[in-house]
Amino acid sequence: MIAESDRAVRILETAGAPTIYLPPEDVRMDFLRLAKGNTFCEWKGSASYLDAIAGEKVRPRAAWTYRDPKPAFAEIRGWISFYPGRVDGAYLGDERAEAQPGGFYGGWVTAEIQGPIKGEPGSEGW
Repeated sequence: MIAESDRAVRILETAGAPTIYLPPEDVRMDFLRLAKGNTFCEWKGSASYLDAIAGEKVRPRAAWTYRDPKPAFAEIRGWISFYPGRVDGAYLGDERAEAQPGGFYGGWVTAEIQGPIKGEPGSEGW
């Protein structure tokens, strides 16, 4: 298990499932390494990516963090979010979250989420 936390923050995304951020002290950082490259979100700022490593198994860019987010998102500075589809399992309590469609967005789809959800081909302009 890489992370376990009762202090997750849910960030709602436009037309997407919520993204879950965990405080770094609740994440096994020894299973993560900084990956190359970053992306830019016009609301949150520059995202850095992390590979998840377990023995010989590497999950490239399985997680991301905002090391210096824009002021409106200062609460998640340094917190970690995982792509549910890039790890063996992502859970909210006892419920296993599904990956948001399409692979680009990191939303956690659970039973409480009702679609449509951005991510499928053709939904880029929503």
